[in-house]
Amino acid sequence: MREPVDALLLDLLEWIGPSPRPYAEVIEAWRTSCPRLPVWEEAGDRGFVERVHEPGSPAQVRVSAAGRRFLEAGRAAAA
Repeated sequence: MREPVDALLLDLLEWIGPSPRPYAEVIEAWRTSCPRLPVWEEAGDRGFVERVHEPGSPAQVRVSAAGRRFLEAGRAAAA
């Protein structure tokens, strides 16, 4: 792991899972009051998550291809 926040990023990506989750659910579950651990912001900055919005549907969050690669690498390192 490169940074202490990497373990939390792996948790976030694992939690989102293979199917998109509603944006509101993700923000509610992963918001933080600690400015030193901005997991959601870090995931976005690294391109690990994507926000998807289709007309007529609530916004969704899904793990990007980069996020899947990071998750797979994290799993392999833990094995």
